[in-house]
Amino acid sequence: MRIELATTPGAAVRPNEDWTSVALPAEGEGGVLVVLDGVTPPAGDDGCVHGVPWFTARLGGALAELSGSRRDMPLAEILAASIARTADAHRETCDLSHVRTPQATVVLARWGSDTVEHLVLSDSTLLLESPDGEVRAVLDDRLDRVPREALRSVATADALRNAEGGFFTAAADPAVAAKAVTGRTPAAEVRTLLALTDGAARWVEVFREGGWADCLALVRKNGAQELIDRVRASESADPDGVAFRRGKASDDATVTYVEL
Repeated sequence: MRIELATTPGAAVRPNEDWTSVALPAEGEGGVLVVLDGVTPPAGDDGCVHGVPWFTARLGGALAELSGSRRDMPLAEILAASIARTADAHRETCDLSHVRTPQATVVLARWGSDTVEHLVLSDSTLLLESPDGEVRAVLDDRLDRVPREALRSVATADALRNAEGGFFTAAADPAVAAKAVTGRTPAAEVRTLLALTDGAARWVEVFREGGWADCLALVRKNGAQELIDRVRASESADPDGVAFRRGKASDDATVTYVEL
């Protein structure tokens, strides 16, 4: 088994709001992959005294623990329980009803001898590669379906956040777990998993340097950090977003690669 993780902040002046982990059992087969992309709130109050990195660390830790220890629970139930646990950790100090309370996108995968399970919520990406080299992208495209003009207004974006007709993230309401994209694949049909936050997926989605299969091949050959380095080079070549429009000049980027 080969495992590689790489993550870098979008800018040195602010903390990395991504979080990732791979956990393997002490005995037996299987494992768990978790990738979170914390949602950077617009300037102003979000009702929380802790901040997004605190939230992603708490939620990510709960997801890794429950996914590994409660294999009887489906991934959507694990996400719901992890959101509830994280909410309880700051319910007494923070306003969890605030629309911009700390939140994150989620990629969660769990594999065993027979099955690979997956869950994706919001705009991070999970790639599944079959033994014959076919690459399938698991995506939650609801955010992509929201008109870009709507997201330029903070008030409009807030109205679409965790609302029908908009998009969903893991925040303080466990019920959002039912909105995640989930599925199961026979273990014999998966040889590689690659999870990307949208900052790393820019290589495909923004800069159009290749497709998903090319992206996975690049990571396999040159490593997880190489993908991030190439994204950073493309960002530096177009710092003002003239050639490639994007919400941030440079974003937190995380790549998590598991060869089963």
